[in-house]
Amino acid sequence: MPSNSYKGSNINLVKLHNLQVILLILLHDQAISRVQLAQKTNLSNATISNLISELIQQGIVSENNQTDLELAGSRSVGRPSTAIHLEPNARFVLGVHIGVGVFRIGVVNLIGEILFNQIEQFHVDDPAEKVMDQMVAAVETIIATNNLERSRILGVGVGASGLVDFRAGVNIVAPNLNWHNVPLRDYLQGRLQLQVVVDNNVRTMAIGEKYFGAGRDVDSLVFVYGRIGVGAGLIFKGEVFRGSTTGAGEIGHTVMLLEGGEACRCGNSGCLETLVSEPAILRQAEKIARSNPNGVLAALTQTRPDLTPIERVFTAARKGDEEIIHLLEKRAYYLGVAIAGLVNLFNPEMIIFGGIYAQGQDLLLDPTIRTVHQKAFGGLGKRVRMQATSFGWKAGVIGASALGLMYFFYQQAESLNW
Repeated sequence: MPSNSYKGSNINLVKLHNLQVILLILLHDQAISRVQLAQKTNLSNATISNLISELIQQGIVSENNQTDLELAGSRSVGRPSTAIHLEPNARFVLGVHIGVGVFRIGVVNLIGEILFNQIEQFHVDDPAEKVMDQMVAAVETIIATNNLERSRILGVGVGASGLVDFRAGVNIVAPNLNWHNVPLRDYLQGRLQLQVVVDNNVRTMAIGEKYFGAGRDVDSLVFVYGRIGVGAGLIFKGEVFRGSTTGAGEIGHTVMLLEGGEACRCGNSGCLETLVSEPAILRQAEKIARSNPNGVLAALTQTRPDLTPIERVFTAARKGDEEIIHLLEKRAYYLGVAIAGLVNLFNPEMIIFGGIYAQGQDLLLDPTIRTVHQKAFGGLGKRVRMQATSFGWKAGVIGASALGLMYFFYQQAESLNW
């Protein structure tokens, strides 16, 4: 398995790049000596010393004597070693994950830990400006109630559904919200007086897994998310792949059925989204419940109003409802065919599943993975690690926060704003 490789330069003009290299290594390795930093980055001891001194002065890293700490796999001997490590709470970002009728806000530290979070609901028919005003109020409330110093807030990362122009910070179209050309970045930035960066929500989840989750040690991964829609976030050579017009990853609109498929909200019919999204599964499950009023699912509908509709479907399958089990296996087959296509095209090292695919992983992932193994070319599917996200419902907030951490701290492109 390839490991992350960060190489720096001793040229004075690339000080920012060298700082980023050091910070990414500290994020990955957590505690490391100055000598080991020099070895990993190919930087001189003097350069490392100068940059670490600057980071210590800013309170971003600390250096402690470690007489018996194992650094990078070898126990220190002789005189005490010193370990450099990040100060997790030196800076924060706010992550905003926009879903359908709900948005989540999290305050996240430098190592991707959620310190505070808040959930807000909104009506899907509300105009975008009203929803953005609600986001502004929620962000200001979470800053005030948790006594956050604004000087320690790096910025706000936003994960939005649908097509997003990353450079302009505009939500071009979000069909499930009926949003078109919504200037999320500029609006929120102007109201909050904080830096804001916006990207597609599934891409942000891929970023979260790459730098803070299961994908830390891989160079290429795909995050597949299913809820109201279906999408994929693509990471290759450690970088987000957005496509020429930021539309990469819209696998939900891959046409799976050439004839007889249901109409999709995109205007086509037979799209993957009409087969494996939460609404698609619920439509088929409701037909089963109506046709079999004495079945497990129909009974759960009456006796377990506390469960969400999709959880009732999963519970029915876990209780042995054969029709529901067959339904989910069929949906997993379609998902597996689509994933096999991704494997053939991009050959990633890892595929991570989120949303309902993680929620119902015990029912959906095995048949999905079997199909990928069967359908991918030349055994490629068997060489891909496939698993559910370890973040659960937090994947969206951590993803949005990871976008902010990368853009404003670990990989900032323009200037030092710490």
